[in-house]
Amino acid sequence: MARLCVAQVHTPPHESSTEDRFGNFLKGVLYFRIAVWYCSGYYDLYGCPELANGWKMQKTMERSLRHLDLHQGEHAHPKHERLKSYLLAELTAGRLRPGQALPSEQRLADVLRIARTTVRQALAGLEHDGLIRRVQGKGTFVDEQVRRRLCRGLDVFALVVPATRTGYYPSLQHGFETACKKVHNQMIVCCTENDLAKQGDLVLQLLDKEVGGVAIVPAPSGATPPYQIRQLRERGIPVVYCHRRVERVQAPLLAIPFRQVGRLAGKALLEHGHRRVAFLAGQRSDATEAYAAGLREAMQSGGGNLPEEFVYFGDPGCREIAQQEKAILPVLRQMCQMADRPTGIMASFDSEAELIYLLLGQLGLKVPEDISRVGFGGRWREGAILRRLTSVTVDEAELGRRAAELLHEMRIGDRPLDDAEEVVMPLRLAEGQTLGPAPEQAHTRTRQVPLELCHTAMQDANQPHEGQV
Repeated sequence: MARLCVAQVHTPPHESSTEDRFGNFLKGVLYFRIAVWYCSGYYDLYGCPELANGWKMQKTMERSLRHLDLHQGEHAHPKHERLKSYLLAELTAGRLRPGQALPSEQRLADVLRIARTTVRQALAGLEHDGLIRRVQGKGTFVDEQVRRRLCRGLDVFALVVPATRTGYYPSLQHGFETACKKVHNQMIVCCTENDLAKQGDLVLQLLDKEVGGVAIVPAPSGATPPYQIRQLRERGIPVVYCHRRVERVQAPLLAIPFRQVGRLAGKALLEHGHRRVAFLAGQRSDATEAYAAGLREAMQSGGGNLPEEFVYFGDPGCREIAQQEKAILPVLRQMCQMADRPTGIMASFDSEAELIYLLLGQLGLKVPEDISRVGFGGRWREGAILRRLTSVTVDEAELGRRAAELLHEMRIGDRPLDDAEEVVMPLRLAEGQTLGPAPEQAHTRTRQVPLELCHTAMQDANQPHEGQV
């Protein structure tokens, strides 16, 4: 029987050529770049956004820790207590989010150039307070209930406003209250009466009460000092700005585009043929100056004009309607007796617009046949005169709701306290009955107002009301 013999051939090992080694080197470089790209946060494109955000936050935290010098001079408190205080401030400010992973003990020790036992002591204190949790083999994480454990004081949101009964402020309060009820928070309303000193006193009272959050319309009578708001932030109390910011203290803003208010009023006047208009404001502020600037821009773009002699800002001390009536009446009388008088007037606030509407009637001018009038106020139009006024409007009820929602998000940790989001509230024109076509020749329709009528109108002052923005 024949036997089949198979010879086993041993081939010598393949010697890699220079080209192969270079190709392997390029592959290694490519894999390394992919790994770096993967770890740089771009891997959230592959379905891991939480992991990507966590890695970015950890790197951001490490960068901020590099500015923390625990070796600087002598200090009354040991290093682990100062590190704990720093991490507690980051948790209170919302920069460390619930569920976020902290750098390892060794990494923190390396960044801060301190002993690992010092880091362990600081983290142990936070863990004892229930603010962080350690998972064996995984790391240290911010506790999911950190915001609730940090929250203290009253479950009350405060709304701080310059006035409560005039203009759009009742609507603002209504929207704020509605949103507070949805998140089971009570609310308090604080009126500053457009006084910076009183605003500062109210902030101190809210600090003492340890309220859950503050939505504030900064008093327009002047620039709010940053320390008034910084005190709230340092105590971990969320703040939301309404209408305007306070400089050098970052917080979410629900803004009114002041200049756009004037532009929209000017556009409406131009569309009705008005080319010579006036602007009246009870007080000078950043808002009223922006209204006038926007109105002038709109008029000039359409071939119209807002002469300087037709721009009036009232005395800051005249906060009551009765005082403003006595101040505005002679201004109106003088304007209306000019040969080229204005055919339209913009008022900076609806309460002033109502006053001007009544005073024009007392001066013998019909609205809108002889002169038109446009104001600015809230979208909620109630009242016998208010619903007849043509005004640029903003939805203050929606602004109030958004403010309470933002406070709630910051209080539960879904949004950091130093968030800088800015939401610009939309505007629209409320069609009333005070804007009509411009008279063809305004000077031929000018009526001489008897001096006795002027004195009579000045004596018909209404009962005092709150001032306005």
